Amino acid sequence: MSDPSVAQALTATYAEVLPVCDGANAAVYPSLAGADPEQFGLSVTLADGSQAEAGDATAEFALMSAAKPFTFALVCLALGAERAADELGVNATGDAFNAVEPVRRRRDGRTNPMVNAGAIATCSRLPGASLEDRWENLRAALSAFAGRELAVDEELLADVAATNVRNRELTEALAVRGLLAGDPDEALELYSRQSCVKVSARDLGVMAATLAHAGRNPITGVEVVAAEVCAPVLVVMTTSGLYEHSGDWLYHVGLPGKSGLGGGILTVAPGRGGIGSFSPRLDQAGNSVRGRAATAALVRRLGWSLFG
Repeated sequence: MSDPSVAQALTATYAEVLPVCDGANAAVYPSLAGADPEQFGLSVTLADGSQAEAGDATAEFALMSAAKPFTFALVCLALGAERAADELGVNATGDAFNAVEPVRRRRDGRTNPMVNAGAIATCSRLPGASLEDRWENLRAALSAFAGRELAVDEELLADVAATNVRNRELTEALAVRGLLAGDPDEALELYSRQSCVKVSARDLGVMAATLAHAGRNPITGVEVVAAEVCAPVLVVMTTSGLYEHSGDWLYHVGLPGKSGLGGGILTVAPGRGGIGSFSPRLDQAGNSVRGRAATAALVRRLGWSLFG
């Protein structure tokens, strides 16, 4: 059971944001377009392992870009944070999450691990002897962050494979600039699979709380990544986690966050815990409308902003 003040704040926030109906489901894949737009879940996991939730907190959806911070954490662990930053970039692009222009037009072609191009480059640097070895290491790590076994939505993965035109274009552009560390097709495959992992708002809250708790899952007690890689991940989430709306997010929420086209947003309150939200209706930048509103309201009620 969570702190009563956290549970009360979460319940009040859920009731406040539930009537919000702005935005629309992601149309890029049929599986996302067909999600129930009325679903809305909130979950908080504190650093002591206690939890509170409201609504559809256990409904599953696609991780999509909310996977990116955790893949970056693994690459920071493998290469060291300084080398990872040097090879991948850490600056905000100011462009859409799937824009190819920054890769082609920037002097060095680097973006950051929170946008698609940088995330594909990140996946190319995952350790392992083969594609399947790297994938199993990544899936196991994502599961460890969540504290339970996670699996791929095979129907969505088939959709992605059939319509992955923009991400294939990004992969080719990265390869031309020499920004991939391995086989381009394998990098894209790893990126696609991580995007299609099924999670819930509860899972996102636990995964965020693990980053908030210096890399140790507060539910299972397992150290998923070393403490020193958490700060670099949170920095890039802060500057680029909600794409071209990252400044607005930081202004209103004041915490590192990361969104995904599946409707999830994870938010990290360092030393305190994590917030997971799920609602499929997105704004024009690809961020959950209810998720943004709920996180801002909840953080305000709890006084968790880093700048408060």
